[in-house]
Amino acid sequence: MGDPRGFLKYERELPRHRPVPVRVRDWREVYEPFPAEAARRQAARCMDCGVPFCHDGCPLGNLIPEWNDLVYRDHWAEASERLHATNNFPDFTGRLCPAPCEASCVLGINAEPVTIKQIEYEIVERAWAEGWLGPIRPRRRTGRRVAVVGSGPAGLAAAQQLARAGHSVVVFERAPRPGGLLRYGIPEFKLEKRVINRRLGQLVAEGVELRCGVTVGTGGADTPFSVAGGNETVDVAALRSGFDAVLLATGATVPRDLQVPGRALHGVHQAMAYLTGANQATEGSLKHPPIDAAGKTVVIIGGGDTGADCLGTAHRQGASSVHQLEILPEPPTVRSEEDPWPTWPRILRTYPAHEEGGERLFSVSTTKLVGDAAGHVRALRADQVRPGTSASGRATFEPVAGSTVELHCDLVLLALGFAGPERQGLVADLDLALTERGTVAVDAGWQTGAEGVFACGDAVKGQSLVVWAIAEGRAAATAVDRYLMGTSDLPAPVVPGQLPLR
Repeated sequence: MGDPRGFLKYERELPRHRPVPVRVRDWREVYEPFPAEAARRQAARCMDCGVPFCHDGCPLGNLIPEWNDLVYRDHWAEASERLHATNNFPDFTGRLCPAPCEASCVLGINAEPVTIKQIEYEIVERAWAEGWLGPIRPRRRTGRRVAVVGSGPAGLAAAQQLARAGHSVVVFERAPRPGGLLRYGIPEFKLEKRVINRRLGQLVAEGVELRCGVTVGTGGADTPFSVAGGNETVDVAALRSGFDAVLLATGATVPRDLQVPGRALHGVHQAMAYLTGANQATEGSLKHPPIDAAGKTVVIIGGGDTGADCLGTAHRQGASSVHQLEILPEPPTVRSEEDPWPTWPRILRTYPAHEEGGERLFSVSTTKLVGDAAGHVRALRADQVRPGTSASGRATFEPVAGSTVELHCDLVLLALGFAGPERQGLVADLDLALTERGTVAVDAGWQTGAEGVFACGDAVKGQSLVVWAIAEGRAAATAVDRYLMGTSDLPAPVVPGQLPLR
């Protein structure tokens, strides 16, 4: 514990946001630099609790009090070592994770929690700047080959762990470039793609082979936003015969749709189709985004992270106005008595994109999309709703009489979440069992019903957080290593219901 009175002496502090008029004119990340001395002060607020609930809040089991103390003592290299002991990609989580660890911080019982996420960000950025993150190569090769299908955070974390265990690892990705939704779904202003590229360079230097533009399995993708890759296809039987184990980290890419009259009108798109095209244009692989909000009146249906990503993207493309609709009531700004520490707080979350403009509407349910004579959307009708409960106990939303509103719009984006992994292709070819939620079923060791075929990440858990994806990738890598070698020395978080460490 660096400063026993740090939590009394210092207030919670975060980096400033770049001015809105400046940042909406570019695609750079929104935060200004945070001085190292400010990070040390924030680290001093950590109380080094006897029972550190932040460990339990973090799916990775990050050693948070340890690296907080090291930052306070100005031992940044050691802090980086402790941070990377549990997290392959803190540069991703330090930008994208909603920080469940902070929700569990003991200081948060009666004060503002420690800025764990920001300290994590500062550690990893210092590590890259100082050149501490070179490749970690195994001392011996096992002669085993592992195929990882999918190059999102779960697949990349598993691939890196397996390569460090001495296996030959090939990552297959159907898109032209690796990164999964990190590259194609997360806007540049939240995660600059240089951050992904430098990690990919580390993986390649460690021996991971990245094969992009390759579709594994037969059948077309049943999502409307798949990124066109190459023409190469790998048969599932050939994949299994050519590798000693296969790990599926294909994500949960089937979007939830909106079943209302007018859904088929032109100008109504899934959010991921919109974000994928915008990211390709920002990165330079497309000249212009295929769906452009420039000069348009935009309505985003869905109030979560993806909706906020659409909001920030629409601002930067020059939308004339944006409304974001959420069917749930507006949550409180602070924890209620029914939502106590250390649970995840159900509070109103304001993202940088909300500072940039647009209007948020809560307790609103879309009932109809209205088109013009040419078949293009021109308006959205919605009712105010109040939450209720059906006879079977399921949550319902009852319309409020006389509350119908109509919003003019010429671009509607559906940010309603995801319904699980694609059923065609790999899942069908391998005849994999699915859970009641439509995700790939695995046993306690991450293995599917097909011998030697494992799965992890959103394909198993369903739509979730980047920190969960990395945690499951690490845990599944340990399972694959044990399957191949009989035992494993790979560290891995203990994911509830799955493989323990030993």
